[in-house]
Amino acid sequence: MSDRLFGTDGIRGVANTHPMTVDIALRVGRAAGYLFQQEDRPHTILIGKDTRLSGYMFENALTAGLCSMGVNVLLVGPLPTPGVSYIMRSLRCDAGIMISASHNPYHYNGIKFFGRDGFKIADELEDEIAKLVSSGSIDQVRPKTDRIGTARRIDDACGRYIEFAKATFPKGMRLDGLRIVCDCANGASYKAAPNALSELGAELITMGNQPNGRNINEHCGSMHPEEMRAAVIRERADVGIAFDGDADRVLMADEEGRLLDGNALLAVLAVDMLERDELPRKTIVTTIMANGGLRRALEPFGGEVQWTQVGDRYVVEAMREQELIVGGESSGHLILLEHNTTGDALIAALQVLATMVRRQQPLSGLASVYHAMPESHASVPLNGKSRPDPEAIAAICREAEDHIQSAGRVVIRPSGTEPIVRVMVQHESLRTAEALVRELVERVAQL
Repeated sequence: MSDRLFGTDGIRGVANTHPMTVDIALRVGRAAGYLFQQEDRPHTILIGKDTRLSGYMFENALTAGLCSMGVNVLLVGPLPTPGVSYIMRSLRCDAGIMISASHNPYHYNGIKFFGRDGFKIADELEDEIAKLVSSGSIDQVRPKTDRIGTARRIDDACGRYIEFAKATFPKGMRLDGLRIVCDCANGASYKAAPNALSELGAELITMGNQPNGRNINEHCGSMHPEEMRAAVIRERADVGIAFDGDADRVLMADEEGRLLDGNALLAVLAVDMLERDELPRKTIVTTIMANGGLRRALEPFGGEVQWTQVGDRYVVEAMREQELIVGGESSGHLILLEHNTTGDALIAALQVLATMVRRQQPLSGLASVYHAMPESHASVPLNGKSRPDPEAIAAICREAEDHIQSAGRVVIRPSGTEPIVRVMVQHESLRTAEALVRELVERVAQL
């Protein structure tokens, strides 16, 4: 378990409970305002949020902290996380802040930062913010009255993001004739996604677009896609799309209601790009938790998969280092760096729809290249013990993979958020995967 204020994706917790309290948010705003001002000029930071009830108080607390340090604040209101990244770059802001707990229930909330380049800030900068929050070293740093920052709202931010997303759709192409079920999770995409899709000509059946502050991700969206799948069948739609609360994740369903996760969607996009010779180095990036069926889907087309540790920031780091443009996670967090700097669910969905139109195939046909490898999961509680030796875990992994050879994959890793060790086995035989997981759980428990 990490003692860092920041976790794998910003600060997150139950609203009004440490660390997601108003006083912490105020101090985070002051710390960020202090660190992001590196030149003697007015600085501007943009703040967006999803539709959670607690978003109002955190928006105000962060704004107060930033303004008290002399930073000007731009408020865009409810907007997808990738929209915040885009708008802040478009307006030449010095940083961006998204208030969201992503796919978590409404009583959670979170704070994550984007740097001037639109990418999530590095761990080192997060640690500097956390140090200033806890140390109180800047408590007496207060600009004179005439240097206090201002705050104003950007009323057309959603419209700007819609136009940006639509511009990634191939010129001259439209969605006329496609009947689409769109589930917005009562979250940040409740305006942007339906408007973008309908303006491109799609016939929409829209769900989860009536946020009330408490119903974000509640029995809807990518966390609960069952009703979206049922609606595809009931409405005889061509495709279904389900976003998560802050619209950086997407799952889709084909015309028969079969669910496509991030692995399947990556396969659809990557195979299309491979066949058009538009995938740099013929390689995509995903995490070690991705399904082995993804690699098998790409191999006949000359494609390769590079694995990273769990977390979209590590996927993005690998993509940037090697100048790759397609990556993502099984959860549906898809990163297309030729279009945006972070996972963008709307843009990812548009690229899948463009592939359907371009190739004149239903989504079921495109997704037929991907066959998920059966997998089994288990957790080993630490029960107060320290984390097992990484080398011992690696040795167990190597021995298990040598045993199953190319028929599967083995991943054993300590959780970054819970006192457990996660065990995953993928194998052509589900029975073999389940048996091996039981054996590995016993071995890890003895470490």
